[in-house]
Amino acid sequence: MSVNPVAITALALGMVGTIATFGFFAVASWVHARRRERESFYRSEVLKKLAEAGPEGSTAALHMFREQQRAAVANRLESQRLASSPPWSVGLGLMPLLKGVASHESAWLSGLIPALIGAALLLYSYVLAPRQPQ
Repeated sequence: MSVNPVAITALALGMVGTIATFGFFAVASWVHARRRERESFYRSEVLKKLAEAGPEGSTAALHMFREQQRAAVANRLESQRLASSPPWSVGLGLMPLLKGVASHESAWLSGLIPALIGAALLLYSYVLAPRQPQ
């Protein structure tokens, strides 16, 4: 029975790479959660101090809260528009590829599936998505 050093090295590298990747994801997730927790805490402290400052502070706190809600809605809509780009671009790229490669005449139409999904996501973000009242 002979030991193959190349196979053992490849196995060890694969194991180390997998452990490092998932370790990185765990630490990144924890750091992201801590950052969001701190932001939430600081935001609530600022709103509390503004509300305790009297009528003008309450008005400023309410204005700040509404502005944060508007920014969150705008960010969500922009994310939806960005998320629609990969499906329709893959669909549009897949259609000519399948037209040239596939022997079946209508195989290129399968590229319409991701393209129409992306178009539906884009249409939803512009027309149907709920928006914050102005």
